[in-house]
Amino acid sequence: QVQLVESGGGLVQPGGSLRVSCAASRDIFSINYMGWYRQPPGKERELVARISRSGVTQYTDSVKGRFTISRDNAKNTVSLQMNNLEREDTAVYYCNADAMTSQSMGVYVEVWGQGTLVTVSS
Repeated sequence: QVQLVESGGGLVQPGGSLRVSCAASRDIFSINYMGWYRQPPGKERELVARISRSGVTQYTDSVKGRFTISRDNAKNTVSLQMNNLEREDTAVYYCNADAMTSQSMGVYVEVWGQGTLVTVSS
């Protein structure tokens, strides 16, 4: 089954740190960009950060200097280290990949994880 599986969400106090990770299933065998999106309560989903196969990164302005995205191409994993968390970072975080899969017939498609909840609260 083609999937991305997130882990590492949870409850953290403001100013704290949390790391979320994502692993691709074996059916995903070529990945261009990997990234993290988030959807705060009552708001639309937004890009948080993404990283290319060569390691070029992109961040939304509100997380620059606080979040760091990294990936392991050999393992098809991506992680997001979140430091100095703020209440506004509370959201469901989704892993995303631009990937070729066993079902995509040679075409790169978007694959999404199921989401992991990050709550920043005292």
